[in-house]
Amino acid sequence: MKALSQAQFLASSADPAGLPPPGPPELAFAGRSNVGKSSAINALTGRKRLAFTSKTPGRTQTINFFALGGGARLVDLPGYGYAKVPRALREQWRTLVGSYVRARSTLVGVVLVMDARHPLTPLDVQLIEFLGGVRLLALLSKADKLTRAQQAKTLAEVNASLQAEVRLFSSLTRQGVDECRDLLERWLVSPHPGRSLE
Repeated sequence: MKALSQAQFLASSADPAGLPPPGPPELAFAGRSNVGKSSAINALTGRKRLAFTSKTPGRTQTINFFALGGGARLVDLPGYGYAKVPRALREQWRTLVGSYVRARSTLVGVVLVMDARHPLTPLDVQLIEFLGGVRLLALLSKADKLTRAQQAKTLAEVNASLQAEVRLFSSLTRQGVDECRDLLERWLVSPHPGRSLE
């Protein structure tokens, strides 16, 4: 059985000191508020309500950990970039996520979920720089909102801008779901380091 299909809630923390200790390999999901991150996680794990969408975008300020099959973990990072979030909460996000990303030796990759209609916003680019050498999958969600020509153009543009895996994705039509799941399953068993050793 695939690791992602065995996802179960493990822990949640709003404080760097409360993060579960590093252990098994971890895949982290990041993205701006309202880009479809929760829907992507649910589609990839084959669950309807594993990850919840907050009714107030940007207010979820916890890191949620899920146990996967084979001892691996899925990590859902809080959404970023919602304009109405107070500055104090934005700073809390930077502290919490920064503590996780910089200290997590078991992080094997990050899935950056971006709206295919508006990829690589300044905040997305800032996050990519923030992640450093972590292995990255740029997941272009809501691809069903684009025509095939628009999809091809967007995919080519993002591929040209990033040194990362880039995939079109739709939790509605299931475009890219199986392909992305297979890629992430390979990352979990790959000896390739999650971050640059330079």
